[in-house]
Amino acid sequence: MRLITIAAFILFSFTNIMAMGYSQLTVEELRIDKAKSSMPEVIDRFEDNIAQFNSQLSQIKTDESLRRVVDIHANELWQKAVSAYSTHNDFDDRPLYWARLQMTRDLRLSKVFKTLNSKQQEKLLWQLELLSRGQKDIHFDKSSNKKILLTGFDPFFLDRNINQSNPSGVVAMALDGRVITYNGITVEIETLIVPVRFEDFDKGMIEELLTPYFKNKSVDMVITVSMGRDDFDLERFPGRRRSAKAPGNLNIFTGATAENPLVPRLKNHQLEGPEFVEFSLPSSLMLKANGDFNINDNHKVMTLNKTFSPDTLSELSEQVSVQGSGGGYLSNEISYRSLLLRDKYNPTLPVGHIHTPRFKGFDPEKTKKIIQQIQSMISMTLSTK
Repeated sequence: MRLITIAAFILFSFTNIMAMGYSQLTVEELRIDKAKSSMPEVIDRFEDNIAQFNSQLSQIKTDESLRRVVDIHANELWQKAVSAYSTHNDFDDRPLYWARLQMTRDLRLSKVFKTLNSKQQEKLLWQLELLSRGQKDIHFDKSSNKKILLTGFDPFFLDRNINQSNPSGVVAMALDGRVITYNGITVEIETLIVPVRFEDFDKGMIEELLTPYFKNKSVDMVITVSMGRDDFDLERFPGRRRSAKAPGNLNIFTGATAENPLVPRLKNHQLEGPEFVEFSLPSSLMLKANGDFNINDNHKVMTLNKTFSPDTLSELSEQVSVQGSGGGYLSNEISYRSLLLRDKYNPTLPVGHIHTPRFKGFDPEKTKKIIQQIQSMISMTLSTK
């Protein structure tokens, strides 16, 4: 009965959110003023871009003009953020995150946006999210021997610490468009940054961003990255279900627990797949990477029956997942979803998740070391033929 009550509450809350319409500011957007007071230099880095976006919003008369303005400015935000990162070299992913939120806030508040129906509003916001996360800026054009697609995450748990950075997002910004050479082999890296929001995962954002590269067999490796524990962890066995009690950045709880792990959704259906999958990155090589932190090939999982560290995927065949090696949150889930795409379109492709060491707030020195060690891991993978 209690589980039914929780599920009903979540459904009721989600229904009420939808009923308010997309013109209502989100929990994330409502944090902007607090962030501006705490770190104005971060919030204001792209103030000229935001001002220009606002100016054009105020002059728009048609929904088609609005769509074009959103497309242009969202794509430009990603490009300028990567360029500004190279210029400042300050190991900070936060300016992009907060600039994006200012854009979505200002879009919601614009007059033309409010005249659109909910489906049109949703489509515009979705497009802004995808483009400002790098979707249309992936160009493997440097004639390298190999190509790697890498993803990072937004900052999260911002009610605990509004200044929080996410080293995985910084990794994505630092490596976007980079070419690494090792033993005469070159690899080009292109990147994306994804949200810490269950709703976007359920709506299929990961599949929309990643599917073309699996389906077209246009990359040689896919690496997903997030902030994790004390060391680097290569997450061996991602699980299907959510179990973390923590909310996403919209402060919406899924209702999942260790006793009641829940299957995520893919659009209008439950996410179909086995309870566990196995990553396929060349871990034996990556474990040799030089750096300040230990690197673990993490096999530990939790099922409804037990917590253990299986050696092979076959040991998990009769188990119900509670936590994969990457946990029961969105870090585990992006790994699971990307491996499902591999299994569907390109079963031999090396794919897997790296958890970075964690820190509180903003720590550029530790972030720099994290980036250097991930570069070393990538270099090690070039030892394969």
